Amino acid sequence: MSLVPLALLMGAVTYPFRAFALLVPGVERWPRHLLDYLRLMGPAVLAALAAAAALLVIDVAGHASLRLGIEGLAVLACAGIVAWRRNLFLGL
Repeated sequence: MSLVPLALLMGAVTYPFRAFALLVPGVERWPRHLLDYLRLMGPAVLAALAAAAALLVIDVAGHASLRLGIEGLAVLACAGIVAWRRNLFLGL
């Protein structure tokens, strides 16, 4: 699969959630947990795509299986650093 359609799909899924706060008046009065959910939607989708790309392997017959290689360890290390330091920039 090419990366361009994947990037367009990712943008189509995450952009409405990000732009929602700009388009809806009075969004700053919403409950804090809902605002946190909307703020973290984009990074959660990106993390799920990175984990799936690094941990899933599809064989010739089309069956998916989990593989923990160096890529999977790198994704888990980045997730651990982000959780430990509470800083998304360090995970990049």
